[in-house]
Amino acid sequence: MNSPLSGQAGRVAAEGATVRARGRLRLLGLQALVAICCAACGGGGGDGTTTTTSMAPGGNGSSAGGSSGSGSGANSGSGSGSNMGDASDGGSGSGSGTNGGNNAGGNTGSGTTTAKTYPTDVLMHHNDLARTGQMLAETTLTLSNVNVATFGKLRMVPADGKVNAQPLYVTNLATGGAAHNVVYVATEHGSLYAYDADTGAQLWKITLLGAGETSTTTGCPDFTPEIGITSTPVIDRTRGPNGALYAVAMSTDGNGAAHHRFHAIDLATGAELFGGPTEIAASYPGNGSNSVNGVIHFEPDLHTERAALTLVGGIVYMGWTAHCMSGPYTGWVMAYSADTLRQTGTLNVTPNGSQGSIWMAGSGMASDGASLWLIDGNGSFTPTLNAQGFPVDGNLGNTFMKLSLAPSLAVTDYFATMNNVTQAANDEDFGSGGPLLLPDQTMADGTVKRLAVGAGKDNKIYVVDRDAMGKYNPNANGNWQTLTGTLAGGIWGSAAYYNGVVYYGGLNDSLKALPVTNARLATSAATRTATTFPYPGTTPAISANGAENGIVWALENGATGALHAYDASNLGRELYNSNQSGARDQWGPGNKFITPMITQGKVFVGTQTGVVVFGLLR
Repeated sequence: MNSPLSGQAGRVAAEGATVRARGRLRLLGLQALVAICCAACGGGGGDGTTTTTSMAPGGNGSSAGGSSGSGSGANSGSGSGSNMGDASDGGSGSGSGTNGGNNAGGNTGSGTTTAKTYPTDVLMHHNDLARTGQMLAETTLTLSNVNVATFGKLRMVPADGKVNAQPLYVTNLATGGAAHNVVYVATEHGSLYAYDADTGAQLWKITLLGAGETSTTTGCPDFTPEIGITSTPVIDRTRGPNGALYAVAMSTDGNGAAHHRFHAIDLATGAELFGGPTEIAASYPGNGSNSVNGVIHFEPDLHTERAALTLVGGIVYMGWTAHCMSGPYTGWVMAYSADTLRQTGTLNVTPNGSQGSIWMAGSGMASDGASLWLIDGNGSFTPTLNAQGFPVDGNLGNTFMKLSLAPSLAVTDYFATMNNVTQAANDEDFGSGGPLLLPDQTMADGTVKRLAVGAGKDNKIYVVDRDAMGKYNPNANGNWQTLTGTLAGGIWGSAAYYNGVVYYGGLNDSLKALPVTNARLATSAATRTATTFPYPGTTPAISANGAENGIVWALENGATGALHAYDASNLGRELYNSNQSGARDQWGPGNKFITPMITQGKVFVGTQTGVVVFGLLR
């Protein structure tokens, strides 16, 4: 589906220039738009460390597997994990920077890297490529010491804009002549910070905006007043001299033109790596929205990178949405090399239609190291199928998709609900929630099933067989399991998994624990919280020391945000919330579509003015 457009290069370039000119004019109009119905638009720890030594791009460093799963990567990468495991990339790469940079001293070259990764690292959204949200190497926080007497707010590390991206964490990084535990914070003002996680001291700060550019102003309710770095970056400790953080930033130049650029940033210094940044651009064959002569061009003014970045096998994957949920946009997936920052693949999921946003409320695409899984938002879906069961024109709006990895980036399987077209028309998009890959599940007869879970705005949970997702049937859903009535509200976020249980927090609903037995999710909650979570619900995260001291953390949005902690084995037992001690632990308004990050005795929460840090009180 992503074959090159041979013989069209000159015409495509000319058409692209015309489309971009139109886009600059449209941008001024779009900034004034405010989407109608804000709520509707909504926008592993192993044991010990892993050492990777390499001189070339490597393969998958560990694999998402069952309990105590392990995997190995190319070069000398290896890794292990408990339960779902950590599916981080295990190879390292090289590259060289020749361009003069505008951040932290210019571009920096690379060489060989010997890096240690730690079980306490948090290098991607929701901790691993399965997107389980589990931190299984937490030895400090326990069921007995997380309470209002001994646990609370330690500090706020400030930032110059909203923090919509999940903070990330690197353990024991050598920088500035000393070893630090570092938390990385990205803002909608286009800034990236490195803070000492233990003291709150700022180690460095850079801007990812181009010279003379500003963050993109917007009236869109999910992002107002500006868009800079929206999606959660991803980190690879084995690339570049000190490891690399990959991020996408949006900006506007002096002529009103929008830009998206892909950056690789040195973890220790904040310098640009591998000759970056790279300007995001793409074309794809199709007659969909805003196409010209059978070609769709990616228009920066229409799109935003909202879904968390995904790194698999040395390739960074991006999923694009429309920041105002308006205009003639389509659904894009792009792939870029982690070593060269060059594009290695593109895919449009509504090439002959419109919309199809890939945003998932900021959740990331999931992967088992061999494929990608994502859920896109409402958009064109063509119910006329070919002999293989796929829409005849490639339009796959509002579906749960399985993709092959770049360079042959293509949809290899999918699931669409039987009422897909009606859902899309009613803005009940499936893609308001992100995917979760479960560990291998065994049925009563011994059959092993590889399952994934997703949910959107229709209050249902859909479980799919990753080896046969179910495709589309207008008369009946063909997926593995559909849970109706389990959730009281829709999902704007994603689930978490720990110790045989899936945790979901819907709109105006309790956070619920759904055990998995014989490859089936329980249709009613085993336990639930007394608290119900207002828009957009909650995306939980887990801390535990292996199978002990399991704690479920959840954020509550509102005029006064709140952090909650629950016993993972009984959500009816609340251990702590940040409103229990009056103003002592409060930080101000909540922030939508954010999930707590937990490691080494601390909980980090992105807010509208920085990151608030919780831990044991001294």
